[in-house]
Amino acid sequence: MATRKLPRSFYAHETLTVAKELLGLHLVRVGAEGRQVGRIVEVEAYKGPHDLAAHSARGRTQRTEVMFGPPGHAYVYLIYGFWNCLNVVTAAHGVPHAVLIRGLEPISGISDTTHGPGLLCRALGIDRTLNGTDLTGGTLWIERPLAKDYRAPKIVRSTRIGVDYAGAWAQKPWRFFDAQSPYVSTVTAAARRRMLTDVDPALAQ
Repeated sequence: MATRKLPRSFYAHETLTVAKELLGLHLVRVGAEGRQVGRIVEVEAYKGPHDLAAHSARGRTQRTEVMFGPPGHAYVYLIYGFWNCLNVVTAAHGVPHAVLIRGLEPISGISDTTHGPGLLCRALGIDRTLNGTDLTGGTLWIERPLAKDYRAPKIVRSTRIGVDYAGAWAQKPWRFFDAQSPYVSTVTAAARRRMLTDVDPALAQ
């Protein structure tokens, strides 16, 4: 049977294209909690080194080295001394672009909150030990759901979150999300409960 895991060539395309095409696909983590699967519902694209919102705008450092490597690897970093964030490296080898995964809809094996980049990493046990992980391997990867399980996202774009320091780059509409998902990070708690109740009242408890 043909694999549904994304090949490296998927990540090697233009970063904004990759960001949009990630929506609706499944992030899979195999670790201490077994196999965990979540549907990607929110992402942000970063296109350094010119993009001042990108970590790679500061140049090639030990922290950003993986961004300059081949596409299809995980770039995991820590913010606020507490939250881990997962990015997928995109574009050509040597071009430091990446897409931040900001929101996941739990599919299987996930019992914790996932509507935010730090929350989803905590729920899936993703930390800096996975920085540089090959996303075509067997620990952390993205795959296409079975046709019967695929739900096409209603894609909306906006400016990125928390990058006001980046000047004009902060106005780039490089955040993409599924407008129909209650697991997008900016959905209010009240709206999330309403949306979940429409799907399954038990989910809103």
